[in-house]
Amino acid sequence: MIAAKTLILASASKSRATLLRAAGIAVEIIPAHADEDAVKASLKAEDATAAQCAETLAELKAIQVSQRHHNALVIGADQMLECDGVWFDKPANMAGARDHLVNLRGKTHALPTAVAVALNGARIWHHVAIPRLTMRPFTDAFIDSYLALAGPAVLTSVGAYQLEGPGAQLFSRIDGDFFTILGLPLLELLAFLREHNVVQQ
Repeated sequence: MIAAKTLILASASKSRATLLRAAGIAVEIIPAHADEDAVKASLKAEDATAAQCAETLAELKAIQVSQRHHNALVIGADQMLECDGVWFDKPANMAGARDHLVNLRGKTHALPTAVAVALNGARIWHHVAIPRLTMRPFTDAFIDSYLALAGPAVLTSVGAYQLEGPGAQLFSRIDGDFFTILGLPLLELLAFLREHNVVQQ
């Protein structure tokens, strides 16, 4: 059993917090402040995979917050999008979101998603999953109508979509766990928390 009284989510992601709280898990939100761009650039230069990058960032976030909050379990998570060898970041603006959709349509992309748990500055558990999503070959007119409907919310998501909303219309096939696609391998995390009596068996 892990003697931890507090559960912290080291992320500013509203989606991840919502997933945990909807599952009945009380978490404190303390976002990490890692230089994600620098980490990604370094790992890309070392020919790391997108999955390795997601795992590294999830661990970094968890450990960074864990070092400041002793005896708390800290959850770090990260998600990458890779298509044809290209790593995509969250779009900076609506024009960027449109470019993402133009480049992803008609193709299958991977969504490596990692979660790590740290205690007292050390990683004690992690999990990586890689859903694969295929966008249908939609028209330019559909992209414009979709972006008008979805609005600026698309800027909070890598790939410029939220599967729980209008983004569902972008896809012809999805292979992977729904929670993972939303940003957190929730079932695996809950199993870890149950195993260590953090939540009820």
